[in-house]
Amino acid sequence: MTRARLTFCFAMLAAFPALADSVPQPDIKAQDSWTYAETTQLNGKWGQKHMEYTVERASKAGILLSTREVGSNQAANEQLVNPDWSRSRSVNGKDTVVNRPLAFPLEPNKAWVIDYTEDHPNRAHKSERFQSPYSVVGWEDVTVPAGTFKALKIEADGSWTAEIEPATNSANLARNDSQGTTEVHQTANITATTATGRTYKAFWYVPAIKRWVKYDEEYYGNNGGLTERHAGELESYKVSE
Repeated sequence: MTRARLTFCFAMLAAFPALADSVPQPDIKAQDSWTYAETTQLNGKWGQKHMEYTVERASKAGILLSTREVGSNQAANEQLVNPDWSRSRSVNGKDTVVNRPLAFPLEPNKAWVIDYTEDHPNRAHKSERFQSPYSVVGWEDVTVPAGTFKALKIEADGSWTAEIEPATNSANLARNDSQGTTEVHQTANITATTATGRTYKAFWYVPAIKRWVKYDEEYYGNNGGLTERHAGELESYKVSE
């Protein structure tokens, strides 16, 4: 290889350092903020909001994040999240990571799994299990209202399983006719069954933004139909160096 060709290759590598190296955990600081256009589909209903996320406090223990709708007079909601943007909550009495879209350092082909089972999450379910195997797909260009970015795409094709509690539903019905009113008592037994479905999640992470610029989370029922979807695109941001 000629000296000119070597010089060209080194120049190209220097121009794209983020694509060749692993991506470390960002240094989140107070007052870093991001605004997203977020859409929600739930049981056939669709809605959109513009949401602003602001860091109130950041430390090695976690991030205190405030969330408010742009233009709203309501007080912001505050929530603690982990330093890597993962979310934890109590599951069966133990603090459990239930969502981890980013596992630093990030690099193409890296993989990790979120897998947890929750007992009696509601009256209808004896238990629910969620499995989300994440993988870093690679770098790609993505355009959102805030601009065009070189982003690292992370995907998770997952599943859920629910054990349905046995139950008995009952109802009193009134029948009116020429003979008068008759009350009818009806009961229906629900047997213990298992239901399953799929989930899909995708995040486009940009190191300079310290967060994802686009995301998509989808949930499918046991018949394969879409039951819930949450998506967002970055509109503006303000982050410290």
